[in-house]
Amino acid sequence: MNRHIAIYPGSFDPFTNGHLDIVQRGLEIFEKVIVAVACNSEKNSLFSVKERMKLISELVTDNPRVQVDAFDGLLVDYVVKKEARVILRGLRAVTDFEFEFQLAQMNHAVCEQVETLFMMTSPSCAYLSSSMIKEVSKLKGDVSQFVPPCVHQALQKKFARD
Repeated sequence: MNRHIAIYPGSFDPFTNGHLDIVQRGLEIFEKVIVAVACNSEKNSLFSVKERMKLISELVTDNPRVQVDAFDGLLVDYVVKKEARVILRGLRAVTDFEFEFQLAQMNHAVCEQVETLFMMTSPSCAYLSSSMIKEVSKLKGDVSQFVPPCVHQALQKKFARD
């Protein structure tokens, strides 16, 4: 397993400036960050997995140290398959911690070689969530300061009035 690769998993529906912040700061610690889009059929997603991967890829296309991929099934199995050792997770507030802590403990119990690294989001992104972004965008609010331009355009298209 490679300690220089971090897997940054999530639904990323949509990818926000907070997500991008974690990727960029993760690159200060790891040689490679794999943004792993979860194929979660239980969630009612706004963007398809392919759409999310395309949007994220647009943002990181100039950085060979970032890879965008999708996974299904157990995260720890995906981490092992990618020969990584670290799951990178962003924390916005204390409210995120309990759930993320439980996930990290379960992942470690299932595969002891896999560790989770929690990274606090930058203060400017601490209140951002994909669900809030979707709700504000759906109601025609301006979310341009919270998401990268390509994501903003994609949101506008999704919620365009007929």
